[in-house]
Amino acid sequence: MARLSILDRFRPVGAPGPAGPVGVPAVDEPGHAAELAPVFAALTADVESCRRLVEEAQQQAEATLADARAEAAAIISRARLDEPAARADAAAAVEQAASADDERTLQTAHDAATALRESGSARLPAAVRLVVDRLLADQLASRP
Repeated sequence: MARLSILDRFRPVGAPGPAGPVGVPAVDEPGHAAELAPVFAALTADVESCRRLVEEAQQQAEATLADARAEAAAIISRARLDEPAARADAAAAVEQAASADDERTLQTAHDAATALRESGSARLPAAVRLVVDRLLADQLASRP
């Protein structure tokens, strides 16, 4: 049985009436594979082209990954070579910062001590006068 279209697989619809085998697929001797063979044959070139594109993409991805791994290894190697100098620079910077902080603290303490000393020296004559006045007042108060 030769087919003109895919719709030939179904039996024609009859007139209204009792239920029957209308719309049920007819016996298909050659099968679905024979129907689809020309479609798949037409797609063979495209499938092959897609396979080649996928292979090329995989090769490019592998090459890119290998380049990235080599670059990462070079960066790590350079970092390991630069590590001692970077550690020494960081230690020197920390030591310098601590030394500067200590110097500021020492200067602040020196300034505070000087201010206290000057403040005490300025009050000394008044304090001496107060003590002498009290002693004299006690001496004068104790005389008969």
